[in-house]
Amino acid sequence: MDEKAFNEKMNGTENFHLRRAVERIREGLFDPLGVQWLTSGEEKLNQLFDRGAAALNKGTSHHLCICGAYGQGKSHSLTYLKQRALENNFVVSYINLDPRQIPFHDFKAVYRALMGAMVFPNGETSLATLWKKTAAQWLARPENKDKSINDFIPGDMPHRFRAILAAMANKNMDIAASKLNLKKHARFQPRSFSWALKNALMGKEIPAQKLGAVFHYREVAFYKGHSLACHESKEYLAMIKGLARLFKDMGYGGWVLLFDEGESIGQTRITSRSKSYDLLHEIFCPEKPAQGFFPVFAFTHDFFTLVETEPWDRTRSPGGRRKTDQPTDDIPCFARNYHKAWKGINIHSLQDLSSGEWETLSDKLKILHTRAYGWKPEAAGLSTELSKEMMQILSQNKGAESRMKLRLLVNQLDLEQQKIPC
Repeated sequence: MDEKAFNEKMNGTENFHLRRAVERIREGLFDPLGVQWLTSGEEKLNQLFDRGAAALNKGTSHHLCICGAYGQGKSHSLTYLKQRALENNFVVSYINLDPRQIPFHDFKAVYRALMGAMVFPNGETSLATLWKKTAAQWLARPENKDKSINDFIPGDMPHRFRAILAAMANKNMDIAASKLNLKKHARFQPRSFSWALKNALMGKEIPAQKLGAVFHYREVAFYKGHSLACHESKEYLAMIKGLARLFKDMGYGGWVLLFDEGESIGQTRITSRSKSYDLLHEIFCPEKPAQGFFPVFAFTHDFFTLVETEPWDRTRSPGGRRKTDQPTDDIPCFARNYHKAWKGINIHSLQDLSSGEWETLSDKLKILHTRAYGWKPEAAGLSTELSKEMMQILSQNKGAESRMKLRLLVNQLDLEQQKIPC
């Protein structure tokens, strides 16, 4: 963002939002305005995003790995990409991976987190509401008069979720009031149907028996064709890819999934890492592209160092009871050597800002601070001296994290403000 555009946006923003941005930077937190105004290297991030968006427009999938040290701007970059994606009509989910709360190898937990963090370009956060509206519009089109909602739902979704989406689009079965008290209609509880479907779509544990009743009375004819159970991690990954394609069919650009703290995948035991690597391989090197699917991961360099040094030929003994006269072969811990398999993945390595970029950034930060708190260093003859002091702070803390440098700069601005008499 050039100086002219920066000043225009600054002038059109309320003072409350300016102060909140400064206060969050002071605490090392992210603020939407701070990300929008103080991002350096946005041209490269825009190019990376546009490359992925172009791939999705061609009907293929795309992925991106942002790699950097702690405090170098990975989370900041993901937040910037989130804003960029929403501005370009993409559905976005941003989550932090964690071995204890959202372990990547348990993709059911990942699915729940992604669904809970889903944001749409228009500000809507309820997928159920948008889906019912879109389904009704699709069925009302003249060219679809001989079709059912099943023709709109991607066929590669897990059976359980295809039935859920179909039931959401259908209305309850008409039952005469005189028959509602019959024993065969004891499961007809329409007040709970919407709640059950919405929570089941979010990945919560709704019993198959309960869902079966909903599907019956919502007239989902195909629900008995397969099991309604869904336990495997790859089934939830397939559902995410299916939803990404559905979003594209609904008129969005696709689904951008932002995974922060990706290095946490390497902080688990070897069996969990093996499952996680297998899921990552399905994302990085899929057998067939998934339309509308755009995952972005943030990793530290340590993660790829771990991948390079993993004992790929390591084996383990099979579990369970075995007969001594029937020896069995050991089982490989990993399905393949992922270090070799991931040679062609898309990695963007973050670099520390140059002295010129830090100077530009510090000037913007100074303008933001003075506008937010209503003080004028140039009026007191401190402007030039303040700029020198800010550059000196940067010079003395070259090895510090980027967010720490920003906090130090804000602290210096606070001190200079206090020198000016009221």
